[in-house]
Amino acid sequence: MRVVLEIAGWLLLLQGAGGVINTLFGWWSWAHDLLLVNRLSFVSGYEVFASIVLGVLGGALLAATSATRKREG
Repeated sequence: MRVVLEIAGWLLLLQGAGGVINTLFGWWSWAHDLLLVNRLSFVSGYEVFASIVLGVLGGALLAATSATRKREG
């Protein structure tokens, strides 16, 4: 279960960072459809904020899995 959460954390972190970079700079026009924030119609106009939220959630998920790993020993 911890491995699944860690993979999800990395994916969310990458989606967040990629979304911010793509929205602000437009470097990855080929990856536009690969980013989650570009596929969700209800975040239209708030792509930067949504990407930041995804990145923060991914970082929090990675921190939580790291904390449980240290606790389990």
